[in-house]
Amino acid sequence: MAIVNEEGIRSIAVAGNIIFEIFSQIGKLELVGMKTIDLNDRIDTMIRERNGRPTFLNYRGFPNSACISLNEEVVHGIPDGRVIQNGDLIKIDVGVTYHGFIADAARTFPAGRVSETAQTLMTVTREALKRGTEQARIGNRVSDISRVVQETVERNGFSVVRELTGHGVGRHLHEEPMVPNFIFDGPNPELKAGMVLAIEPMVNVGTYDVVTASNGWTIKSRDNSLSCHYEDTIAILERGNLNLTRVMEA
Repeated sequence: MAIVNEEGIRSIAVAGNIIFEIFSQIGKLELVGMKTIDLNDRIDTMIRERNGRPTFLNYRGFPNSACISLNEEVVHGIPDGRVIQNGDLIKIDVGVTYHGFIADAARTFPAGRVSETAQTLMTVTREALKRGTEQARIGNRVSDISRVVQETVERNGFSVVRELTGHGVGRHLHEEPMVPNFIFDGPNPELKAGMVLAIEPMVNVGTYDVVTASNGWTIKSRDNSLSCHYEDTIAILERGNLNLTRVMEA
């Protein structure tokens, strides 16, 4: 379980600001009619123009610089020639490496006019992330984050994915500890200064069960219900926690 020093946290903050700027620019785009690969290429260009490196590219063989998942796809969607349609929910997950340190964040964007259910799903998932982030402080345990995320989601009638979790992040994309979005049996470390966590609720309208698509990457809800994903990278400091990727309000 890595503890990141002050210099490392500053580098993660730079990487996080790159991601925040990317999401801010995407939020201004007309997404309907865009191909997901074109969106990926814009993200890749923005990362490189800001002296970052796209962390996901070639990570364990992943072929692109961003994960872009549509509708029932939860995470790890591969950008390709698919055209975004009116009413789609677009999950965009981006990792940026800067001076050897990594920030990781995700947002869900509505394309055109989305359903009332989709709007509620986005609101609840953002709220779950916010409440989970509030628990990321010295003296708490990972389970304090997990509990409040699950409670927020299930109180609103949705389900939180069980097969995927948040994680530590620093010099490596996935570090200890795991940060589940649900109450769990297993390691439950105390949170200490210098820990950096990627907290990422993945929330389905229907069942929490998921399946892997034939491409070996894309994770989808088993019942093909809508899914939503928000993620931020949080540093735990003596003075409190610091959101290094900055929550973007809708």
